[in-house]
Order: sequence, then structure tokens, then C-alpha cells
Amino acid sequence: MAEELDTNGTQNVRFDDPDAILENEEFLPNGDGRKPMRFTDFEGKTSFGMSVFNLGNAIMGSGILGLAYAMANTGILLFLFLLTAVAALSSYSIHLLLKSSGIVGIRAYEQLGYRAFGTTGKMAAGIAITLQNIGAMSSYLYIVKSEFPLVIQAFSRADPTADLWYLNGNYLVIMVSISVILPLALMKQLGYLGYTSGFSLSCMVFFLSAVRWSMVTLGVCVFPSQTAYTIPILAFAFVCHPEVLPIYTELRNPSQRRMQHVSNLSILVMYTMYFLAALFGYLTFYGKTEPELLHTYSRIDPYDTLILCVRLAVLTAVTLTVPIVLFPVRRALNQMFFSSKSFNWLRHVAIAITLLSLINILVIFAPNILGIFGIIGATSAPCLIFIFPAVFYIRIVPKEQEPMFSTPKILAACFAGLGVAFMTMSLSFIIIDWTTGSSNSGGGH
Repeated sequence: MAEELDTNGTQNVRFDDPDAILENEEFLPNGDGRKPMRFTDFEGKTSFGMSVFNLGNAIMGSGILGLAYAMANTGILLFLFLLTAVAALSSYSIHLLLKSSGIVGIRAYEQLGYRAFGTTGKMAAGIAITLQNIGAMSSYLYIVKSEFPLVIQAFSRADPTADLWYLNGNYLVIMVSISVILPLALMKQLGYLGYTSGFSLSCMVFFLSAVRWSMVTLGVCVFPSQTAYTIPILAFAFVCHPEVLPIYTELRNPSQRRMQHVSNLSILVMYTMYFLAALFGYLTFYGKTEPELLHTYSRIDPYDTLILCVRLAVLTAVTLTVPIVLFPVRRALNQMFFSSKSFNWLRHVAIAITLLSLINILVIFAPNILGIFGIIGATSAPCLIFIFPAVFYIRIVPKEQEPMFSTPKILAACFAGLGVAFMTMSLSFIIIDWTTGSSNSGGGH
């Protein structure tokens, strides 16, 4: 078994050494039996505040732009109930991950899956993380593709019908990926991105302030009928689980309690920002709120200085979030396909370039941001939030410590069942919505 000691004792690094946690090299010995190389010698030095910034940035993403639309479909009270429930459940699932991690000394999501279910568990976790985070990065870059040309066109007062390369979103998203995202994605450690995460969050605070101001000065009405994407959008808005264990790895003076505080504070801050942004956006436009809130504002006055500044702030925020989300995908790919290899700069760079190339292709051909939110939120999100943390917890926590029918494990089993029900319900809603939309679009739309 992989968790057994070898003659040199190096297998303890894989499961029992709480410090051996930075990359796939931390869990697998080299072929010659020597202790594997560290991903970086800068370990466990990220402050509590920087960790909150990184996790908050991972939570935030572009989901904040779809929440006003969700509130327009549910009403304020139901939205508040659903948002509170999803935030609380996300915090509980992080607790399950941290508890499982503490028991076996593993701080990699994929390796928790391996410990619980062998190779099948590792591959399931790695695939879910890859799909989830590729969907997230696609949604972020879709905003760049759709918003950046409008901002440039407004500032330059160019003819929107002119065939100018700098008004082509496809060109611009590629340029942003190469010039901004790729250099940050090549960093060796997430902790280095704490400052950019803090700046990203400050941009979204500015966005929130602008939405609050617009509520006072604007006001418009009519209620939409689409409700199928509401719950998936909410679930997608709180998915940060692939980033939790890497951030835990780099936390200064790490402990389960300290990382839980980082998670709870990050969730609380984003919960507050989410609700206020959704509320102010909804009270401004009511039923005319679009799936992407910035498009709703652009209909009012696309040349308004404040709206242009808000667009720039959101573009900056979501662009700086992409490297944070790319790290767990690269880690998952390393765990799935290069788990016996030591760190290699060529592979590190190649994976980042390949991922960004794939995501750019998806963004260029993706139909709309709502489809990305709905599909990914209905599939990968329930696995990462509900199902995997619960079943890993049930399998990893020893029966001697918590019997199978103990209250914590019964709660975890119910939590997993909730995730399955959520996935089934969300996918059913989306299929019904697509079917209804197709049958009603015969005359063209």
C-alpha cells in the first residue's frame, strides 16, 4: 500500500507528515527512494490576512455579476435564505475537508480522494477540480471578452460598427491572457499572489459602492421567467474548495482551527458583498436585470464615466482571479498524470500555457456566461462542495474515532445525499429550461 513505510521511512511524507504538502512531490517518493524535492522552500509563510485575500478572491470570481439576476428570479427573502444556506454549507464542507486532512496529514484534495477510494477517488477529485476551475476561468475571461471592447470603444468614442482589431474581444482576451494572466500563473506558489488578490477584492468593493450609488439614481421593471439557473449560480458563487488545501499548505503557523477561521472570514466577507451587490442591482433594475449585471448598466448610458470605471474595476478583478484558480487545476493534473515526477519548470510552464490556450478557445466559442454558470454549477460544484468532502470524511475518519452511525458521520452522509439531490434537481431544471426554450424559439429570436 502507498501509505506503508519503506525502509527509509519516506512514505510517511505521503500521508502522515503535515508539512509535506506543497505539490504532488510531497506525497510520492522519487524512484531512488530519496526524499522528494520541495515545490519551493518558501513554505508556510503566508500571513492570515493574505490567506483571506487569496481565498476570498477564489470565492468571488465573476459569480457576483450574476447574483442580481438570481435575486430577480427568486425575490429578496428566498434569495437571502438560499445564499445563507449555501454559505453555511460551504463552511461545513470546508470543515469536513480540514478534519479529513488533519487526520491523515494530507493537504491535497486529490490525495484525500486517493486515501479514501484509491486511484478512482484521486481521478474523480482531479477531474471535478479541472472541470470546475476551467469553467470558472472561462467565465472570468468571457467577461474580459465581452466587456473590454465596450470599454475601449467608449473611451475612444470609436464607431461600434467599425472593424477595428482593438474592438475585437477575441483578440483582446488572448492579449490579456498572455500579458497579465500567464506571468502570474507561472509563479511557483499561491502565497505570492496575495497582493494581487487584495487589489482584486478592492476593485470589487468599488464595484459594490457603484452599484449602491446607482440604486439611488436609477430605477426601472418587468419580471423575467427563467429560474432554472438560480440555484446553480448561487452554488457556483461559493466554490473555493480546490483552493482551500493549497492555501492551508502555505498558511503561516498552520492548524485546522486557524484555516477554518480563514475560511469562515473569507466566506463571511464574500457573503456580505454578494448580498449587497445583488440587492442593490435588483432594486435598481428589478425584472430587467440581465444575467450579466454590467450589460444592464451599459443599456442606461454606455459612456457614463462611473460605469466605465466600474467596468475597468471588474475586468481587473476577474483577470487577477484567473491565476488563483489555475493553480489547483495544474496541481490536479500533476496528481493525476505526473504523480511520480519531481517538480519541473518545463512541465510547470507547459501546463499553464496549455490550460490558458484551451480556456481561450472555450471563451471564444462559449454562447453566453449564463450557460457556463448553470452547467458547471450543476455538475462539478455539488461534487466539490457536498459529495466529495462528505464521502472522504466518512471513509478517512477511523471507525474507532467516530463509528459509522455516529452523529458526525450521519450528518456527513446526509450532506452527500443533499449534494446528489442538488445535482439532479439543477440538471433537471436546466434540461427543462433548454427544452422549453427550444420549443418556443421556432420563429427566431
